[in-house]
Formats: sequence, structure tokens, C-alpha cells
Amino acid sequence: MLEQRFGGLTPGFIRRRLMRVEAAIERAIDEFALATASGARVLDAGCGEGAYVGRFPNARVVGVDLAVGDSEWDYTGLDVRADLARLPFPDDSFDSCINIVTLEHVPEPAAVLTELGRVLQPGGRILIVAPQLWEVHQAPHDYFRFTRYGLERLLVQAGFDGVTIEPIGGFFTLLARRLANSLNFFQGGVRWVLFPFVAVAALVPALLLPSLDFLDRKKDFTLAWKCQARASVRKESR
Repeated sequence: MLEQRFGGLTPGFIRRRLMRVEAAIERAIDEFALATASGARVLDAGCGEGAYVGRFPNARVVGVDLAVGDSEWDYTGLDVRADLARLPFPDDSFDSCINIVTLEHVPEPAAVLTELGRVLQPGGRILIVAPQLWEVHQAPHDYFRFTRYGLERLLVQAGFDGVTIEPIGGFFTLLARRLANSLNFFQGGVRWVLFPFVAVAALVPALLLPSLDFLDRKKDFTLAWKCQARASVRKESR
């Protein structure tokens, strides 16, 4: 992903510094995996190429994707190819679920969350990362952006309890991201002529700006949200 976004001319250690949101996502998954019991059944809903399977070494991970998001991805490792709004699993099949920057790519996000709640055990945990101010990606299958209030409403309506939503970065991380995007934008055609000037002007601010996020207390300009919730225990009374 880092290579795709910032190209081969940007040194690896700089790409990692620029991709702070992706780093935060990986930390969130690692924390979620640490709290996952050995032998647990984990659904990776919208798994793409299965980048997170190795994060759950002691769990049984099932990767599901419709395999239409990115024509350059290798989907041959999928466990199941399916629409997330119509999963081919019985009720209460999984102990936990991750859904990472996928909700914006489904035409029916409310139906997908309801379906994920259906296949989770009562009390089963879910980790969702969804964008608010992200650039268009995997077009044309890029349909939505979400506020914290929209995500909370969708999760509650889908029957989840204990919803927590945290911003991933604030205003200054957003500014840094836009500057970093310019490093990618100017790697093409005649734009290469301007790349050295853009790199000089953008690189240092992009690396330093996120450290000022403490000034943005509301984080209304966040790039993405980390959401956690549990499938309602009221499912037991169905």
C-alpha cells in the first residue's frame, strides 16, 4: 500500500512516517488481536489480499471479499468470495470481526453492519475503521464517507452495544496527508517536472505537522475513525 500511494522514489522510512493513519490502523488491529482468545473464530470482512491474517496467529481467520475493489490485487487467497450484505454463514458463526476501510466501498453499509451483527456471537467484538476525509480510492467502488455520528447511528441500528468511536488523527494530520498526496500526484507525465519542487516544499511539513494535533481537541477534521462495539446479547432472546 505504501508503494502504491507514494511510489518508488520516496524512501521507505519516509513513507512510513507519512502514512501515520495506516500505522494507527495496524496498531489498532494488533491491540484487537491481543484481546482475541486462542482458537477464536475471526471474520475479516472485506479482507482484500488478506493483509491482516498474520496478525491473528492463534485464531481461525476467515477472509471474505467480493474481489472487485482493486484490479491489481491478488484475490486468490480468499476463503470466501461473497457480498458482505449477504454472508453465507449461519447466525452466531464468529467470535469477533474486523472491517477495515471497507464500509465506504459497499453500496449498503447499513445492511452490511446488520449482517455482521447477525454472524457474530452475542457479545462478539467488532473493530471497524472507516474514513471521513479520505481521498477517492478503488474507484468506481467508493461510495461513502462517515462522520462519528453517522457511524454510531448505523452501529446502534444494526444492534451493536458499547459503541466507542475514536478519531485517527486531527486537523494537522489531515494537512500532512494532503501534502503527502502531492508527492504521489506529481509522479506522472509532465508533472514529473514539478516533482522536485513539490517534494522540497511538502516533505518536511508533512513529516512535522502531525505533532501539532494536540491543538485540535475536537478532531472534527479526522481522516478516519476507529470504532469498536459488541454484538447485542439480546440476540439470545430471538
